[in-house]
Amino acid sequence: MLLWTAVLLFVPCVGKTVWLYLQAWPNPVFEGDALTLRCQGLKNTPLSQVKFYRDGKFLHFSKENQTLSMGAATVQSRGQYSCSGQVMYIPQSFTQTSETAMVQVQELFPPPVLNAVPSPEPREGSLVTLRCQTKLNPLRSALRLLFSFHKDGHTLQDRGPHPELCIPGVNERDSGLYWCEVAPEGGQVQKQSPQLEVRVQAPVSRPVLTLHHGPADPAVGDMVQLLCEAQRGSPPILYSFYLDEKIVGNHSAPSGGTTSLLFPVKSEQDAGNYSCEAENNVSRERSEPKKLSLKGSQVLSTPTSSNWLVPWLPVSLLGLMVIAATLLVYLRSWRKAGPLPSQIPPTAPGGEQCPLYANVHHQKGKDEGVVYSVVHRTSKRSEARPAEFTGGRKDSSIIYAEVRCLQPSEVSSKEVNMRSRTLQEPLGDCEEVLC
Repeated sequence: MLLWTAVLLFVPCVGKTVWLYLQAWPNPVFEGDALTLRCQGLKNTPLSQVKFYRDGKFLHFSKENQTLSMGAATVQSRGQYSCSGQVMYIPQSFTQTSETAMVQVQELFPPPVLNAVPSPEPREGSLVTLRCQTKLNPLRSALRLLFSFHKDGHTLQDRGPHPELCIPGVNERDSGLYWCEVAPEGGQVQKQSPQLEVRVQAPVSRPVLTLHHGPADPAVGDMVQLLCEAQRGSPPILYSFYLDEKIVGNHSAPSGGTTSLLFPVKSEQDAGNYSCEAENNVSRERSEPKKLSLKGSQVLSTPTSSNWLVPWLPVSLLGLMVIAATLLVYLRSWRKAGPLPSQIPPTAPGGEQCPLYANVHHQKGKDEGVVYSVVHRTSKRSEARPAEFTGGRKDSSIIYAEVRCLQPSEVSSKEVNMRSRTLQEPLGDCEEVLC
């Protein structure tokens, strides 16, 4: 009786005493930290058959070790942890389970985001800057982050402290999928950004237009196909077809390449100069025109550059008619004012004809009423000279004549001396004589 009483005094009150504790350190836990779990008995009571659990699921078993190393903590390491084991309490042992402990693993830095400045669709030849953006947790701001850049499975820049990568003068070869990776210096955490597609926008080249029809010129009712292709240029490309500057159709090529337009010939108006135009987000180019002639057509299309002559043709004809009429009126007036039959100049000795100048009545200004005498050109070789005109002067080639000035208010006349000039001509030595 006394013995049973002594045994009962040493039996613990299991239902009221917490015999096991679960500890996690460090605290707080960040990504990359070495996470360690420890299952500890009350007052360091020895344990055996230790088991660890996370969120109620078995995690690890150890016969004697009360510590479990979880390695580098990650966001997936967070959860509710607990442990169980046999408590060695003399003179007996019993199995106990600890209360759950919540382990929160804090993010060291968020996943980076890659941006392209000024745009992920830059124009060919421009400068593009890739920026890998993230930020350290304020509690670990002393750490240093390293950045690397990648494209289509290739490394463009190894780990370094610079969060930017510059690509000068981009071209179509720079198009592709880009991403960046960030890791703390000396740490085990590494995060990758989502992929960013960069599409360099190249201008379209001058398209080439091809006409497809039968071996001969098409006739009304035949089918004609127009093919237009730009050898280079970023898609999508919009193709437009023209007949003598009038649009007849358009098609879009989402992936670039060739597009076509098929149409039946309805009339002779379908003949002419066809061309196509390629356009994308960067530029627009027009092809060389191709002429389409119809079988049996009398009117062929002419180059677009000379179409402006058609409306000016009537105007040109009208101008020629006006010029011809003006010349006709002028010739009639000239014939009316021609020389009199009696004023035909005499033939000079030797058969040379000397010109005759008719009387001219000058009636303008102060010379009004002056009458100029007839002027003959005679050969110097002629010996028939009036004696009255050569007397008293040494120069026999000068002949003076009398000029009468008729004044309406006067009856008498004034004498004025007129002189003549001898004109030396290469073929006939003739002189002007005022008579």
